[in-house]
Amino acid sequence: MEPLVFPRCQKCSAGDLVPLSDFGSQGAAIHYKAWVCTNPDCGFNLKIRNGDVYVNEPISNGSNHAARLR
Repeated sequence: MEPLVFPRCQKCSAGDLVPLSDFGSQGAAIHYKAWVCTNPDCGFNLKIRNGDVYVNEPISNGSNHAARLR
């Protein structure tokens, strides 16, 4: 099995862009919803929300996020 190779970040050239997935409101998986740079000093990100593409939205620490009860 070949290792995954991710594209190099075009903003900083130091990190790689890695895909993130999420779940929709109905629980269906949404693959590649966002791409983020692995270089924490760069912060480049691309996100898809409701069919619109957002570039470089602020990134927050998710440790304060309260989990939804299911």
